[in-house]
Amino acid sequence: MKRHRPRGLSKDDRAVWDQVARSVTPLEAARPIAKAEDAPKPMSDPSPAKSADLPVPQPAPALLREFTIGGKATARPDRHRFAPKVEQDVASAPLAMDARKHKRMVRGKEAPEARIDLHGMTLSQAQPALVDFLLTAHARGLRLVLVITGKGRKADSDGPIPVPQGVLRNQVPRWLTQAPLRAMVLQVRGAHQSHGGGGAYYVYLKRR
Repeated sequence: MKRHRPRGLSKDDRAVWDQVARSVTPLEAARPIAKAEDAPKPMSDPSPAKSADLPVPQPAPALLREFTIGGKATARPDRHRFAPKVEQDVASAPLAMDARKHKRMVRGKEAPEARIDLHGMTLSQAQPALVDFLLTAHARGLRLVLVITGKGRKADSDGPIPVPQGVLRNQVPRWLTQAPLRAMVLQVRGAHQSHGGGGAYYVYLKRR
């Protein structure tokens, strides 16, 4: 069997190939292979904050006070917190009457010219009685009258809505600021002890 030697380019074929290779223009210049050290470096993460710069966590406030068996209990807070007492509202109202006359009145030095006792009445009974009394007093030209409400008894209600002590004592000053009484009332002040103290009011009327 006859063996064939691997065929290669002859001298003439090599000369032709070299001439063709020199006449060919490459489409794109060969790109150099990027080295590992030339690759863009990733942005470094910001350095972590030092422990000294971090805020120190504060313990949460205790919702309940510590209590030990046998210890003394603290004072119990008020069951209900009301708005400012009616006496404070009346006493802090701006001065509208003569200052000298006012000073004598709150010291009990001025005698009331007429009085009405609402103590023991219901609200529906007391309001018309008060309106009628003051309309009559103003028509007569009276200036200082005394309205007795009583201090009232402490409410025993355990309901969700607190009830202040002395319903009439709290309601009368509001009636005096509403029509038709506000048009004739000049000043309201708590009465002196000689005229009933916390269970009565001085009502100073305007001139006719």
